[in-house]
Amino acid sequence: MIALLAPGQGSQTPGMLSPWLELPGAADQLATWSQISGLDLVTLGTTATAEEITDTAVTQPLVVAATLLAHQELAKRGLLQSANLMVAGHSVGEIAAYAIAGVISADDAVKLAATRGAEMAKACNVEATGMSAVLGGDEAEVLSALSDLDLVPANRNAAGQIVAAGRLDALAKLAENPPAKARVRQLATAGAFHTHFMASATDGYSAAADAVTTSEPTATLLSNADGQAVTSAADAMEKLVAQLTRPVRWDLCTASMRDAQVKAVVEFPPAGTLVGIAKRELKGTPTYAVKAPADLDGLAEL
Repeated sequence: MIALLAPGQGSQTPGMLSPWLELPGAADQLATWSQISGLDLVTLGTTATAEEITDTAVTQPLVVAATLLAHQELAKRGLLQSANLMVAGHSVGEIAAYAIAGVISADDAVKLAATRGAEMAKACNVEATGMSAVLGGDEAEVLSALSDLDLVPANRNAAGQIVAAGRLDALAKLAENPPAKARVRQLATAGAFHTHFMASATDGYSAAADAVTTSEPTATLLSNADGQAVTSAADAMEKLVAQLTRPVRWDLCTASMRDAQVKAVVEFPPAGTLVGIAKRELKGTPTYAVKAPADLDGLAEL
C-alpha cells in the first residue's frame, strides 16, 4: 500500500505553482479554478509574496489547487494506476484528499476550499485568537497545561508536536510558562482553527458541502477526526464539515499508515511538512516530497 498525502495551510511557498505551469494544459486548468474560486490563482501561485498568500481566504484554495494540479499530472502519466492507495490530507488538505480518493471532483474541491477559507477568515474576525506549536514535553503534562488555560489541542501532529489554539492572552501565558521540557512557538495563523472559535463558519461551509455531488471513495481515505478510514461518501462529508471545529488527529492518521505497513509515502505540493513527520514516525519507509513535475519521475519505481 502507498500513502498519498495532501498538505494543509502553512505549507505554501511563493512561486510554488511556477514549475507546474510549464506543463501542457496547466494554465487552462488554473484559469478554470481561478474562475471557480474567484481568485487569480496563477498570480498567487507564481509572483505573489509570502505575505499575500498567508491570507486564509487565499491560502486554502491555493494549496488545494497545487495538490490537485500535481495529482492530475501523476494520473496523466499513468503512475500508481494499479497501486493499492491510502489517502489522507492535513486540515484543508482533506478536501484535496477527498478529490484524490474520488469522493468529490477537483473542481468542487477548489470551490469548497475557497468557501472554507472565506468563511474561516470571517470567523477569525469575531474574536482575537491564534495558535502556537508546543514542541517537546510530556504529552499528559502538555495537555493538562492547555486545559488549565482553556486552550485546545487543535492539531496533534506527532509525538512532541501539539498545536495549542485559543485566545491570545491564554497563548501568551502558555509561552511565558511552558510545560516542563517544552518550548512554545507562535504560529502565523489568523485564528484558532479547529476549535469552537470557528463555529460561525460552519453554516456557510456546510451549505457548500451539501451542494457537492459525491461518489464512494476509490481508495482507503483516512479522516482527521480519528485517523480511521471513512466508511462511505456520506460518512466522509459529515466528518469533513465537522472537522472545522474539531482537532486534527494527524498522529492517528500516521498510526493507521503504520498499521497498514505502507511501503512508501508521497506528499503532493506544497510538499515537505508531512513527509518530515513521516520520516520521524515511520522510520525506514521511503518518502517522496513532490514539489515540481520532475519529482514525479521517482514514483515510476513504485
